[in-house]
Amino acid sequence: MPVLDAVADLNDAASACLAQVRSSASGLNDDDLLALQSRIAEGGRLVELASAALAAEIAVRSRPELGYSGLAQRRGARTPEALVQSVTGGTAHASRRLVRVGTQMASPLAEPWLAPIIRLVAAGSLATEALDLVRAALGAPSASVSADALLDVAALLASEPSTLAPERLAARAREARDSLDAAGVAHREAELRDRRYLRLFPQPDGMTRIAGLLDPESAAILVAAVDDATSPRRGAPRFTDPRARDLAEAVVLDPRSTEQLALDAVVELVGVAVRSRDTGVLGARRPDVRVLVTQQDLDRRVGVGYIEGQSATISVSSVERLACDGGLVPILFDDATGATLNLGRTQRLHNARQRTVIAARDGGCLAPGCDRSVSWTEVHHIHEFSKGGRTDVADGVLLCRHHHLLVHNNGWSITRHEHAYWLVPPPDIDPEQRPIPLRSKSAAVRRLMVAASR
Repeated sequence: MPVLDAVADLNDAASACLAQVRSSASGLNDDDLLALQSRIAEGGRLVELASAALAAEIAVRSRPELGYSGLAQRRGARTPEALVQSVTGGTAHASRRLVRVGTQMASPLAEPWLAPIIRLVAAGSLATEALDLVRAALGAPSASVSADALLDVAALLASEPSTLAPERLAARAREARDSLDAAGVAHREAELRDRRYLRLFPQPDGMTRIAGLLDPESAAILVAAVDDATSPRRGAPRFTDPRARDLAEAVVLDPRSTEQLALDAVVELVGVAVRSRDTGVLGARRPDVRVLVTQQDLDRRVGVGYIEGQSATISVSSVERLACDGGLVPILFDDATGATLNLGRTQRLHNARQRTVIAARDGGCLAPGCDRSVSWTEVHHIHEFSKGGRTDVADGVLLCRHHHLLVHNNGWSITRHEHAYWLVPPPDIDPEQRPIPLRSKSAAVRRLMVAASR
């Protein structure tokens, strides 16, 4: 059959490609290395689409009404997804996604508002994971959100750079849905909270396996504690205080793995709480958590808030509840640029209050494509202090250690025009040194800008 011949040719070509890459990868220059990686990834996406199409056909031949005469049942599998898994050797999650995406690609009219994303996936320009994630983030039309409105959002997402990670694309989709349907944020927040769980599974060898999901509010507390314990091991900001530097050095030299340190930190926190039960530690205030909200949303009591470091939104009622609880630092944005907040004034040094303002404004490392959160960043002077630069909020931006060193050691620079920041590459990267816009990672700032443009 022609299709079998095509697959045989594909396998031969893949084997030849693998052999060539293994033998010549080390001899490629940087540009060719990256270009080859991109081309192979595109080919891999197309092959995965072919696999998804086959998985969808397996599902059609295994549909429930066929009963035991269906393909999956005849081959001893309970579901078409289980049959796909047994044939492909992949995970259950990957097999479910193949069936789901293949079915969606075969019937695009079932969810027409996703058409722009489906077209990109069908062309191999976007990974199938992106379709799955955007679909879940956008949701379905409702009484307050029309299919046409979701189609407009999908078209806007499809125009994003092809290098945008699927997770980032899904985060943008979720932000857009929240903007269109602010009244539904509380419901979606409750759905996430209802999905939280923690399970302990004793293993035959005496170990216990932990499985669970954290809602955004719970994750903000736990992640902050674990980050604090393990950050020196993972390239966190450098310390100038001698005691902090010594503690960080001890963590770096600790023989335990980073994952073991993280677990031991959690166990120690629980142990402290249990040992201090009589003193009320379990009922004490939560660790310091920042909640970002626009002044307009808070005044109207309609809109959304954001827990710093978490991509999901929370309702304004939750912002008010957390504020009453006393375990957070509320930060109010009252300017469409996101530059004016109710905290911080120009200071001689980047003190804690200034860093709080900069962190709320930037939302993480400003470098394009970097996913480092606020806790992994340092404040960079865009005008070097040694050359007369000012240590104020406007001239300070967040960069992770990697990008901070890149700027200082590799000839990159950052410029500012009013409230906008730009990354300027060195001439050996771009002879024309075309500025690259630096976008805030703060969803609250983006929400203000959208509101201001209306």
